[in-house]
Amino acid sequence: MRSSWLSKLSLIFGPRPPLNWLLLCLVSVLALIAVLGLSSSSSFDSLTPSTVPDIYTNYRRLKEQAAVDYLELRSLSLGGSKEKELSLCGRDKEHSVPCYNVSANLLAGYKDGEEFDRHCEVSRDREQCLVRPPKDYKIPLRWPAGRDVIWSGNVKITKDQFLSSGSMTKRLMLLEENQFAFHSEDGLIFDGVKDYSRQIAEMLGLSSDSEFPQAGVHTVLDIGCGFGSFGAHLVSLKLMAICIAAYEATGSQVQLALERGLPAMIGNFIARQLPYPSLSFEMVHCAQCGILWDKKDGMFLLEVDRVLKPGGYFVLTSPTNQPYGSSLTMKEGVATDSSPLEELTQKICWTLLSQKYETFIWQKTVDSNCYSFCKQGAIPLCQEEHELQSYYKPLVSCISGTMSKRWSPIRNRSSSRWNSSELEVHGKPFNSVPTPWLSASILIPFLFAGVQPDDFFEDLQVWRSALKNYWSLLTPLIFSDHPKRPGDEDPLPPFNMIHNVLDMSAHYGGLNAAFLEEKKSVWVMNVVPVNAPYTLPLILDQGFAGVLHDWCEPFPTYPRTYDVLHANGLLSLLSSERCSMMDLFLEMDRILRPEGWVVLSDKVGAIEMARMFATQVRCLVIAEMYIFLLALIMINLATDVYMLRI
Repeated sequence: MRSSWLSKLSLIFGPRPPLNWLLLCLVSVLALIAVLGLSSSSSFDSLTPSTVPDIYTNYRRLKEQAAVDYLELRSLSLGGSKEKELSLCGRDKEHSVPCYNVSANLLAGYKDGEEFDRHCEVSRDREQCLVRPPKDYKIPLRWPAGRDVIWSGNVKITKDQFLSSGSMTKRLMLLEENQFAFHSEDGLIFDGVKDYSRQIAEMLGLSSDSEFPQAGVHTVLDIGCGFGSFGAHLVSLKLMAICIAAYEATGSQVQLALERGLPAMIGNFIARQLPYPSLSFEMVHCAQCGILWDKKDGMFLLEVDRVLKPGGYFVLTSPTNQPYGSSLTMKEGVATDSSPLEELTQKICWTLLSQKYETFIWQKTVDSNCYSFCKQGAIPLCQEEHELQSYYKPLVSCISGTMSKRWSPIRNRSSSRWNSSELEVHGKPFNSVPTPWLSASILIPFLFAGVQPDDFFEDLQVWRSALKNYWSLLTPLIFSDHPKRPGDEDPLPPFNMIHNVLDMSAHYGGLNAAFLEEKKSVWVMNVVPVNAPYTLPLILDQGFAGVLHDWCEPFPTYPRTYDVLHANGLLSLLSSERCSMMDLFLEMDRILRPEGWVVLSDKVGAIEMARMFATQVRCLVIAEMYIFLLALIMINLATDVYMLRI
């Protein structure tokens, strides 16, 4: 007796099913077997390294396209409500830097040199306007030509100031009416920079300055760098030399260095610490920087000691017949032990390694127990609260860094790659604490959180992929604007048109590391926001340029000093802060060069807000500001945040 389901089939197809139905069933069974076989094969393959399947790539692109479509529709829906157009600032703001208003600082009661220091609280309510470039401004020459020749109309300095420079040596010569040329690295060095660098190397016991890394020197803080000749030479030696100098209304050293494509920022020794953590640099250099190191109870020299790594070098070059700088007592060309500076260096366990002509080199101790054996009147060690983040805190009269896990002698790094053991020193967490040097309502989270090796190396891999996509997307856009410039046979790669990069939220410095691996001719200023995890020590220990900064305040640099601004997640990070997004975009426009680029990656809501502000800023701005809303768009789905890699 046939079963019930066979009876039903007989009613449908008859006693003998047609041949075509049998073939259809056979094909269906074979197809099902094939699908099952592919799924099992893919499950097995997932256990072994393989490339990302096309189905994932298509799904990723669909997500990205959905985000772009959403932004376009949102823009159309808001098209009727036109934002208020911003006006241009006056000509007096072309080279100005907010927070450095001497007149306002004097009115606020600052004196004894503190009127020249950074005081953002005095000029917090500044006018919302767009800083215009000077009338004769020209796009800087491409690197490396731009290192040796700059347009005179781009900086606030006159021909007479160039020619009457009181710097260590004559560093410049005037080529044409609208250009200033620096001595190149072709061997025709008239200012003695190469000889000076070689002399320092010999004083350290090296045969040439190319052996600085063998002495453990990879990063140099150049105080009062003049026109950047020494820093430019160190950069040619593959060292990271960061220039800091005080704010100057005219003839700024920092502005000139950045215009040449050299790392620099405004910083001074007046009343506050530099925005660097303890134990940051292997060498600190001062050549006629004009600082009285033994004054103010020696706190200026203690600040150098704070940022200097164990075993690091302090190089001081200053004519001994001048009252500032060295404060050394000389007898037949040799410094005596009776000078105040010598007494101070002994108290902080520095050793005078060498002295030749007007140059002195001290070395910081590598033994943290040295301070406990000092004589009576020794300088005390700082307490733990002084070892945390340093964001323009008042100068201290104690020795810093001795309790840090990063207290380790400088050494030669044969490889730029980090291993797990080197990351272990960056693993001690700190709790959030109030910061009295900021407003009372702000808490800076001292999240010097443990850095997991897997997170560190995964972050680097992400930025390797992201950088390749940035470059592939930037190339046609740059060439469409500048298909050919006068004197060029063919358009050069875009990285020759991009040199100064500001990473506004650098995290581990992965973008900087990716640039180095790709051998791009750029340098990156890695900024760690004050309300982000405190990863700045890790960035500096990798040999990168970095600084701590509060993006609710202006950045300590001059207008038009960076080619690319990059911000990953910064907009979301600042969404709950006291500053407005418009203030941030005005600051970005101030420090971005004409024809510069902004690369933003964030959540869709933050990117949507950025598009609105960018349109408002772009309405009247003479210096074109491109908002490059491309890489790593982050889409917020329910409670999870998914990062889409391009």
